Amino acid sequence: MSKKIYIAGPMRGLPFNNYPKFDRVAEKLRKEGWDVVNPTEIGATVGTIEQLNNNDKLLQTVLYKEMSALANCDALYLLTGWEKSEGAKAELLHALEGDLEIIPERMPAP
Repeated sequence: MSKKIYIAGPMRGLPFNNYPKFDRVAEKLRKEGWDVVNPTEIGATVGTIEQLNNNDKLLQTVLYKEMSALANCDALYLLTGWEKSEGAKAELLHALEGDLEIIPERMPAP
């Protein structure tokens, strides 16, 4: 049985809410054998990027689903720039409280 990992990082204010980056990282982690929880996939079950950005009730639904999913993970993968995201900081706090493994994204060597 593979370990489950949750991806956390900045979304709001970035082009396409940073979905392309989340999706690329999810694909990479799956190839490494992780069972991946990708917040973009959770959001897509509730609405489009535009709907989520313009409807606080939908956004709250997504945030609840994300935190519930995080509670069932073994690790948290932090994308570069996570420290600028209130959501990612909250996810990190929950991961630390749940004693999850924390894996920061590593930038490729120049």
